Amino acid sequence: MDAKKKILVVDDEETLCDGLGFNLEAEDYDVDTAYSAEEALTLDLTRYDLILLDIMMGEISGIQLARILKSNPATASVPIIFCTAKDSEEDLVTGLDLGADDYIAKPFSLREVLARVRTVLRRTASDNSHPDCDKDTIAYKGLVMSAKNRTCTVDGNEVKLTKKEFEIVFLLVSSPGRIFSRSELLDLIWPEEVVVLDRVIDVNMTRIRRKLGHYGRNIVTRSGYGYGFVE
Repeated sequence: MDAKKKILVVDDEETLCDGLGFNLEAEDYDVDTAYSAEEALTLDLTRYDLILLDIMMGEISGIQLARILKSNPATASVPIIFCTAKDSEEDLVTGLDLGADDYIAKPFSLREVLARVRTVLRRTASDNSHPDCDKDTIAYKGLVMSAKNRTCTVDGNEVKLTKKEFEIVFLLVSSPGRIFSRSELLDLIWPEEVVVLDRVIDVNMTRIRRKLGHYGRNIVTRSGYGYGFVE
C-alpha cells in the first residue's frame, strides 16, 4: 500500500489553514499546518510532497519562502501551490517565475483546491516515473532540450526555465509547424479538471520568448487561436 502523500499548508489565517488541513486529511493526506513562513522554516521541508502557500503573510511572505525553497537543492523540487487573495498580474508572474506549480486566487472552493492538489501530485509522480524521459532529447539548431535532465540550452548556454515553461517549450518544439489552441495547451500542460486562466498561458509565452533569445521569434502567435513553433 502506497504511503500517504505529505502536505504542508502555510497560511496566517488560522481558521482557513486549519480548515484546509482538516479537509485534506479527510481525503487521506498526511497534513501539517503552519501559521507563518517563520514557523514553516522550523520544519523539515524536505519531507513534503506538496506545499500550499499563502502569499500575503507576516515578515516573511509566501514569495520569500518560495525563493528560499527553490534556492535550496534539497527542497527545490517540492511542488508549490500559491493560495492568495491578491489576484494581480505581478503576483502571477512572480509565482510562475519562481516555478510554482499552480496558483489559486481566494476565495476558492474546496473542490477546486482538492482537484488542483490531486493534479499536481499526480503530475509529479508521473514526472518521476516516466522511463521515456531518459532518452528524449529534441533540438532545433542551437536550441537543445533534454527531458531526462530537464535542461534547455541556447547556443551552448543553459537557460533556466520553470517546470511549466519547460513543458510548453518541449511540446511546441516537438511539433514544429503545429499551432496549439489555448484550450489544447491547457489540456496538455494543465489538467482538464483544473480551471486555469488563458492569461496564464500568455504570461508564460512572454517569459519563454524572452528567455529563448533569438529563438523566441520561432514561437508564433495565431491571433485568437494559440501558439506554435515554426522553423
